[in-house]
Parts: sequence; C-alpha cells; structure tokens
Amino acid sequence: MAGELKGDVVVIKDQAEGSRLYNRGNYGYPMRGGGLELDLMEAAYLLESKRLEVVSHKERMEFEELFNHASNVLSDFDIKYMVYRDIRSRGFVVKVESGTFDMSVFPRGMTMSNSRPIYMVRSVSERTAFDISSFSGEVSETEGKGKTLLYGVVDEEGDIVYYKMMHHDPVGNVPPKDDVQKVTGRLIRDRVFIFDPSDSLIVRDSGFYGKMIDNVMQLSLIESCYLMERRQLDVVSSSTKKKMKLDELKGFGRDTQDEFDLRLKAYSDARSRGLVVKTGFKYGTHFRAYEGSPDDCHARYLMHAVDASNRTMWPEISRAVRLSGGVKKEFLFSRVGDDVEYLEFRWFRP
Repeated sequence: MAGELKGDVVVIKDQAEGSRLYNRGNYGYPMRGGGLELDLMEAAYLLESKRLEVVSHKERMEFEELFNHASNVLSDFDIKYMVYRDIRSRGFVVKVESGTFDMSVFPRGMTMSNSRPIYMVRSVSERTAFDISSFSGEVSETEGKGKTLLYGVVDEEGDIVYYKMMHHDPVGNVPPKDDVQKVTGRLIRDRVFIFDPSDSLIVRDSGFYGKMIDNVMQLSLIESCYLMERRQLDVVSSSTKKKMKLDELKGFGRDTQDEFDLRLKAYSDARSRGLVVKTGFKYGTHFRAYEGSPDDCHARYLMHAVDASNRTMWPEISRAVRLSGGVKKEFLFSRVGDDVEYLEFRWFRP
C-alpha cells in the first residue's frame, strides 16, 4: 500500500486501500471522490510498522526521511510522535488535533463511528516548563467537553509517564466552629504556645489545631493567624509583653517565612472546607489534610500552595506525585488567586 507525500499530509489515492486502512484502524480521513488523507503522525506510524509505503517525487521514502521531514514541518513532532505511537500501540484510536491539544483518544476497542473521545492529550518533554494558569484553562476546557486531560511526559530516554489532570473539590467533616471561647497564647521565636491546660484543650477540641506537648499547646504561625482572624486567639509577644495585632503577627510571619500570605490563604480555604490541615514538611509539601480527626484517620491529601501564575517543571511534579502515590495520598495544587482552586495530578496508565 503506497501513499504520496504532499506537504504536511500523505495521500492514498487508491480507494480500496484507503478504505481498508480507515476501516481497520480509523487512520486518516476519507477524501471526496475516494482515497484517504493521512496526517504525518499517522503516516510515520504506519510506515514504521511496515503497513504503508510513502513516496515523494516518485522516490520511496525511508522512515528516517519521513520523520525528518515531519520534524521540519511540525513543531515538537518527535515528542508528539512518541506519545502517539505509545497510545496507538495500546489499542486506542488516536486522532491528531490542532489548537490547544495534541491529540484525542477514543475508548480502547472503539472507533470514531461508535464512540466519542474520552481523553484529550498534551505531549511534552520532561524539560518543558508550564504555568499553572494555562494548565487550569486546559482542565476547564476538557471537563467542559466531558473529557479527561492527559499529559504524556517524555523523558530523556524516550520513556513516557502519563498524568491525569482534573479539578478537585476537597471537603472534610470538621467545619470551623463559631462562638469558641477566646484564649491567649505567647509568641516565642516563630511559634505560639498556650500554657494554660484548659485553654489548650479548648483549642484542641475546636478543630484539632496545633500539637500538644504534655499540657502545653504549640501552634504554627499560620494556625495562629487563622485563629486570630476568627477571634479565637490573642497573641502576646514574649519580647514586648504586649498583645499583638493581627497585622503585626502576619508581618512577623512574612519576615520569617517564605510565601506566608500564599500559604495562609490556602490554609484558610482548606479549613473552611472542613479539612483538618497540618504541615506537610515531611512529605515535601506545604500541607497534609485530613477529612476528619487525625486520631481516627490518615491524611487523604498532600497540598502545595502556588501562585495563580506559577511556573514549574515536570520533574517537580513527578517527585510530588510519586511520593503521594507511595504514601497512598492524593496530590493537589492549591492555586491561589482571588479564590483558591484545587488541581489534582495523578499518575495514570492508559
């Protein structure tokens, strides 16, 4: 079976041969008047698998020649082809897309005539930087179409890791309590301590805040600012012996910790959703979050707060997702802008 290279497509003029390719694998698009038009991705795959011959100027092309031609014509063809080839080899019908997404994928064993795409795929190198705002828009677009966004990330050895991307709406069972008796803590270095045992229990029982050290409650600066905002805590400076204003404590937090406002907003939003939020330091993230009492359940989420316009690299995503999977937790980016949006990254095998 032979096709002729014409710019960025390969044309099979023989109607019977074109129909055979289309019917057996949904390759190409039928042409008016007969024949089949293949994009360069499909043509390269069929040539590599020895199911197609390609000619140009009446000369037969080798796979290397077609691959080089496609790489000169199409941006990032090498990366896209590796992902296309891998998904096709898994038994899926794959169609190349233009615009935001690189390809659409139909259910395994199904065809274009009896199904609709279930995945929209982006193909990227592991060295590609991406910004969270663009990613969020892509997730919204695919979810709006009733599909799932997949990223095929190609490493330097040509191996491919897939990530499923989606919005998430985390909700817990420990909503913030109102009308809680206000207590007083003392700022010592970068922590707030509540030394009165009964006050410590009030804070503990109102939402599993802080950490008990015998009868003393220790609160982080993030927790302390949150409780001050809710009028449940007064903080006295150990250096001035005076009660601090909320803005003073926030200012101290900014001076002593990175991304303090960002993390505080993410923490506050997660708490408003009924989640119990603790530090995620030992997991390399900002927070770990429980749906209920930490005494009765394991943390479900690892959360990392990022600015709405944050740019990051895929190795960072890989580390976070691999770790969260290893400890049986879900990894969420808390994208902080005017509101907080939760984006889930999950390792996936098509």
